[in-house]
Amino acid sequence: MPSPTLAIIAIYLGFALLELWRSNLFAKPEQTRDDGIVEAVSMVVLLGLTQPAVLFLSMTLAGAVAPHYAGALSGLNVFAAIALFLLLDDMMQYWWHRASHSFAWLYNLHRAHHNASYMSVRLVYRNNLFYYMMMPGIWLSGVLIYLGLGWVYASYIVVKLLVITGAHSDVAWDRPLYRFKWLSPVMWLVERTISTPATHHAHHGRHASDPAVQYKGNYGNLLFFWDVLFGTAKITRTYPESYGVENLPETSLGEQLAWPLFGSIPVEEPQAIGEGTAQSAA
Repeated sequence: MPSPTLAIIAIYLGFALLELWRSNLFAKPEQTRDDGIVEAVSMVVLLGLTQPAVLFLSMTLAGAVAPHYAGALSGLNVFAAIALFLLLDDMMQYWWHRASHSFAWLYNLHRAHHNASYMSVRLVYRNNLFYYMMMPGIWLSGVLIYLGLGWVYASYIVVKLLVITGAHSDVAWDRPLYRFKWLSPVMWLVERTISTPATHHAHHGRHASDPAVQYKGNYGNLLFFWDVLFGTAKITRTYPESYGVENLPETSLGEQLAWPLFGSIPVEEPQAIGEGTAQSAA
């Protein structure tokens, strides 16, 4: 098994064991039977089928369109190569995520991620099966691999998983660090650079009236810097009182995993979120 794969498994299992020890990994607040099914299916399909297939298809298409450019960037400076992945994968994922909170049809592909009433490593890959098939960043990563940057991608994806898994975990690694005043300048830089539990939990908060909630922002995955740059950042160093989405209509297991094959009319994202309107949870 390749080293990056082993590292990814170790990171995920490490955070999972931490939750199992500190907050009960398999018994989250208000969880339902469907939650576990959606999380297990979406993670297995993404890692075992969707991501490898999209990368392979992207590389194949790139080879068909530009056969003479295979490996053309293999000698690129490592920092320039990392910058390309940050721009074409991570920044594109920021805009894809932001768009999924702006268009009803795309929100239906993403709403499963917010149906959960808790934070956990279990949510990292929880999305409609078609959400990742269409994600531009994965397709563009395949092109970069075709151009000879696979050696960079192997390390980049490990670091990205480390950050986003930590940001979703309900065992917040940043919480104790905020207690030390002498660390405040360091944390000021960290929380404006990468996604942290405090900044990403805000995006999953349930009530618009909660000062720690930023459902209409904090979209960043690896880099929170994109939110800072594009004006969607909210940094409070606090955590929402509860998670989920207020006023979100009920949805079926089939719709969460495979809309539009199940369900018909796209669900509009609840407008109360992010507009300061305090309402009860759906």
